[in-house]
Amino acid sequence: MAHGRTRPTSRDVAHAAGVSQAAVSLVLGDKWRGRVSEATAERVRRAAQDLGYRPNLAARNLRLGRTRTVLLVVPALTTEFFAGVYTGAARVAAAHGFGVVLYPSPEGIGPARDPFASAQAALDGVIASSMAADALTAIRGDQLPLVMLDSDPRGSHGAATVNLDITDGVRQVADHLLALGHRDLLHLAADVPSWTFEIRARELAERLAAVPGTSLRTARSPLAIDAARTAAEAALTAPGPRPTAVICDDDLLAAGTYKAARRLGLRIPDDLSVTGIDDLGLATAIDPELTTVRLDAELFGERGMHALLAVLEGRTPARGDIPVELVVRASTAPPPAP
Repeated sequence: MAHGRTRPTSRDVAHAAGVSQAAVSLVLGDKWRGRVSEATAERVRRAAQDLGYRPNLAARNLRLGRTRTVLLVVPALTTEFFAGVYTGAARVAAAHGFGVVLYPSPEGIGPARDPFASAQAALDGVIASSMAADALTAIRGDQLPLVMLDSDPRGSHGAATVNLDITDGVRQVADHLLALGHRDLLHLAADVPSWTFEIRARELAERLAAVPGTSLRTARSPLAIDAARTAAEAALTAPGPRPTAVICDDDLLAAGTYKAARRLGLRIPDDLSVTGIDDLGLATAIDPELTTVRLDAELFGERGMHALLAVLEGRTPARGDIPVELVVRASTAPPPAP
């Protein structure tokens, strides 16, 4: 048994637990089910903990021919949403002995330099947002086991896709505003070529087209508050009836709309209702607090990592979109009287 400063070995753990080294490897590699009993597994785990044993991952990975490292490709971290995705993915990865390397694509989208000499040699798999899909080509991530986030499952390059139920989120926003009585609406759309934003525009147009007497105009903006202020101000002062509600693709765009309304002397929600999507921290920091669709970013990351683990192990990933929820706050109200 190990004493003093000598690093304990798997043989020490096997001796302390009264089992073979093979049993120790099975338990600590989380491959014991069906091979050793629950009681034996618990005895091995307790012995390892008492001894302060840490497996030599580098040596084990060389034997396995795997690095136990996953790349998470996301847009540039301009909001906390993708930080939440990383947190969720890293939590599941750590529980399975994997590490996650976060790779923000420069400028949010577009090609990016390879962060490794050879991605295929350095990585076991990739989880990628469709908003940063172009970066995959540069890092050759599309040649590895790949899980796509926010991606059209019918045309995805990934072995699996994980999506939030963004269609239902847009439907909840539209139904909320329609129930309040709004009929002249503005869609402040994210100027980003991505499936997740295309699906928002399509669902919104279809939902409103089904209700007689509604009008929907669209303005586009980069995902930045100042750009959104400029776009919203131009749309709200364009010829024709002024919209009574603005549906924003993102909370950042909603914050820009608030600034535009203030510059135009419009009160929210008395003169103009505003909605967002994400439920970022700023949704409750702005005044009035924002009605928005809550997306569970950490659960999104967790599901992405679980899907990749399933792909790596030859299992079928769980199906079904992640539910989303409209959080109604003070930025929406019935439209002003004509």
